[in-house]
Amino acid sequence: MFRSSNPFLKSSQFGSQGFQEDRMSMGGVINNTAMLLTVVIFFAGLSWIVSWNEIKAMQAGGNPGGMMFILMLVGIIGGLVSAMILWFKRPENPKTLMFIYAGFEGLVVGTFSAMAEMFVPGAAIQAMGLTMGIFAMMLFLYKKEIIPYSKGLHMGIAAATGAIVLIYMISFILYLIPGLPQIPFIHSSGLIGIGFSLVVIVIASLSFIIDFNFIDEGIKNGAPKKMEWWGAFGLLVTLIWLYIEILRLLIKLSGRD
Repeated sequence: MFRSSNPFLKSSQFGSQGFQEDRMSMGGVINNTAMLLTVVIFFAGLSWIVSWNEIKAMQAGGNPGGMMFILMLVGIIGGLVSAMILWFKRPENPKTLMFIYAGFEGLVVGTFSAMAEMFVPGAAIQAMGLTMGIFAMMLFLYKKEIIPYSKGLHMGIAAATGAIVLIYMISFILYLIPGLPQIPFIHSSGLIGIGFSLVVIVIASLSFIIDFNFIDEGIKNGAPKKMEWWGAFGLLVTLIWLYIEILRLLIKLSGRD
């Protein structure tokens, strides 16, 4: 019962714990999510400033300096490493590492947002609004049981998420090694590229349904209060994923003008 397509939310963490003096609550998950998002926003703001200054310098014909791409690369690699440690090690007190992950992801979010803004003015605000709107809509659909949790939904989203992660990892490795062919179409502004982004956005959105249910079941079964951090972290991962995918879609759509 306690499963999620989100790899950071596992059944072994949220199983019945009996009576706990301090138990997991939805309010605690929301508060922790807000704290992690604050870290993301702070580092995103710093990386945005650096990246936007370099973009302006490049547009003026000057030397951009290259810090923008360094920040992006550090953020991607640092976020991946910290996420893998959290995934495989499952530390007893994961809070510090989760904040580190949030900082690295902030670098990616800020840099990529600035790059998107260069192609699509207002892209960051649009993507943020759409992300929050989708989150609210999926929460409403979940609470009203319009899209109820089911084992079939879980298996389908988990399989699709795994395939998307594999495609992106292969694409990233190919990008880092000069001379190797790139995965065609998925990064293009053609119909296939736009269709791929739409599919990924739908998968990310449906992941909220599974994660909401997973957290609810953990609360009902009296999971310890420390599990609020894992619930918050799972939501953070999905929110960032959805935001980045919406930015990618906006960039692709701008390329069709």
